[in-house]
Amino acid sequence: MTTDEKLKQLAEARKKIPEANKGNKNSSKENRLWGKIIRKLAVQEDHKRLHEIANALYNKAKEGDVSAIKELGDRLDGKVVQENQVSGNSEHPITIQVVTGIDD
Repeated sequence: MTTDEKLKQLAEARKKIPEANKGNKNSSKENRLWGKIIRKLAVQEDHKRLHEIANALYNKAKEGDVSAIKELGDRLDGKVVQENQVSGNSEHPITIQVVTGIDD
């Protein structure tokens, strides 16, 4: 793909953003109120609250909480990337075959 084609594709994608975000008024970075509040609380008192939360997560993982272990792993090593993604489009639709082992 040439640079001009990439720029054209990017311009077309940018035109579609308002329609895609039409239903979610908080989707733009400027309007993410929840995130702003959490960040503000996290940095207060030299990040004391954030340290308390991280400590609680660590203790849950230490106790064997699988979701806490997964969260720590995702934060430390990054989320696992799915290499074989399943996707399709109108030209190459996905066909799903269900095999039950029961003869017709």
